[in-house]
Amino acid sequence: MITSVTGASGRIGAARSDIEPQPSTGVRLPRVGTSVALTAAMLASSAPALLPRPAVTQALLTGVSMAIALAVAWSARRALGTRRPARLRAQAWTAGVGALISTGAILSNIQWQNRLRVSMGTPSVDWHYAVDVVGGATCVALTLWVIGLAIRRMCTAMGSIRSVVLIGVVGVLSYFVAVPALWSAMSSSFAASNSALDDAVTAPVAVARSGSPNSLVPWRTLGREGRKFTTGGLDPSTVRTYVGLDSAATLDQRVELAVADMERAGAFDRSVVVVAIPTGSGWVDENAVTGAESRFGGDVATVAVQYSNKPSWATFVFAEDDARRSADAVARAVAARAATSSTPPQIIVYGQSLGSVAGSDAYLSLRHTDPRICGAVWAGPPAGAVDTDGATVLANSSDPVVRWSADLLWSPPDTSTTRPDAPTPMWLPFVSFVQTSVDLAAALDVGAGHGHRYGTDQGTSMPRCR
Repeated sequence: MITSVTGASGRIGAARSDIEPQPSTGVRLPRVGTSVALTAAMLASSAPALLPRPAVTQALLTGVSMAIALAVAWSARRALGTRRPARLRAQAWTAGVGALISTGAILSNIQWQNRLRVSMGTPSVDWHYAVDVVGGATCVALTLWVIGLAIRRMCTAMGSIRSVVLIGVVGVLSYFVAVPALWSAMSSSFAASNSALDDAVTAPVAVARSGSPNSLVPWRTLGREGRKFTTGGLDPSTVRTYVGLDSAATLDQRVELAVADMERAGAFDRSVVVVAIPTGSGWVDENAVTGAESRFGGDVATVAVQYSNKPSWATFVFAEDDARRSADAVARAVAARAATSSTPPQIIVYGQSLGSVAGSDAYLSLRHTDPRICGAVWAGPPAGAVDTDGATVLANSSDPVVRWSADLLWSPPDTSTTRPDAPTPMWLPFVSFVQTSVDLAAALDVGAGHGHRYGTDQGTSMPRCR
């Protein structure tokens, strides 16, 4: 009896030693997987970008990345099943190393930001930038995490079937009701903004400009960008013809009106005619037109026809064909009318961003059949969307538009046509795609010669065809 009790007592002692609890420190450390995921998120979000980035933008990117990392770590634990937590020492080491790596990533990001800012002539940042980023990112990540927990608890309370039904109903209503209503409201807003008159911009008086008293195109119909276009430049004798969306009801009528107003202004008596393809909102870069007028000593006429009043991204997604049809119709009509002149002018097609996408098709279809189409200039062409054969291409290395494409997920961008204007980050799979996507939002928030901003070299680089 004594022997059996002693043996039992020994086994119980051994069992207790196997499950001896870890000493409590009063601090709850994150799991090893959570620390690894958060560190990876910090490294990815702090990777070098193309453009200087405000602290708010960087904080949003980092915060969203952290929230996604937390969700991935949680999902992985759920998928792999419950396992015994790692030892406290492993958790502490992982958290500590992760914190050091994250701190290094933030400091490296500040150094990179300052390199970009020096090259682009913008003020540098200091440690306050890091504080703003870390504080903002933490708030964003926690907010998203709390929202995720609330949704999870709601779905748990409702049950899987009801949750799926609710998600389906919300998706259907969003697709058929919310999205169309939002698009309609945005379209109305864009149309109102396009038609609104700015008292600071007055109608031109020069005969050579659309919107002038002698013009066939009424001033009020030119649209916001058209009014800026016709009143710009240093030499009012240069011909600038513009037809807005409100100037005529159909594309054919707008093109016919543009050619008629060019004739009135004497455009076909100039040695060069530039067919400028606007961006989605109808914008034509003043730098390009001024550069062309300088290049050809004023002996040039520029024509543009508006095909949309929406931003380029919206037109590119929903109405790219409108841009292509307009560019082709204008180029063909101008070339046909130029052919009837006793001394036909040479024709150059110009486009920036979406304008280059629309203009490249027209240029390629006409350049081999019409000798008067003698050159083209594409500024900031979207990656892979423009045929650059026979054209002059201006592409800043810091321009996210010329680098962004789905291919960036798994392969480096084609930089053969870009010109260095700032330090260029190395390509990283997936990370470069995310960073470039974020940079798209600020592509125009820099000076000419950087990002998606181009200077007068758009015009001065146009070829002399004679």
